[in-house]
Amino acid sequence: MEFNRTGIILYTLEYKKCVDFYENILGLKKMFEGENLTCFEFGHAYLMVELDDEYNGQKTGMERTKTCLRMNVPNVKMFAEKLTRKNIKVDFLEHSWGTIAKFYDPDGNLCAFKDSEKFEEQIADIKRTD
Repeated sequence: MEFNRTGIILYTLEYKKCVDFYENILGLKKMFEGENLTCFEFGHAYLMVELDDEYNGQKTGMERTKTCLRMNVPNVKMFAEKLTRKNIKVDFLEHSWGTIAKFYDPDGNLCAFKDSEKFEEQIADIKRTD
């Protein structure tokens, strides 16, 4: 498998505080932002800080999914089907902002494929407004 970009997503309940921390304390450069997510340059990868909107207040801090290893690929469906053929359960989702396929590694770490084209469009959009 070849990835166009890789990144880490941090799901947080303290979205604004975390964005401020990574931008103003650590000095990471913003790539783009949405209503509830901000994406920063992170070496040769990216760090996406995203509001944890799936948290229902029932899980403790240790039970909550806080990170996701993200791999941007040209064809999410093809990569998802490869995993499915290897008996990996994949949650394939199409949104207005792009296509993703979420799955877990053998130790329960959340991973996801994201379509490269929509991600690059998000970066280009912010550059046009600067």
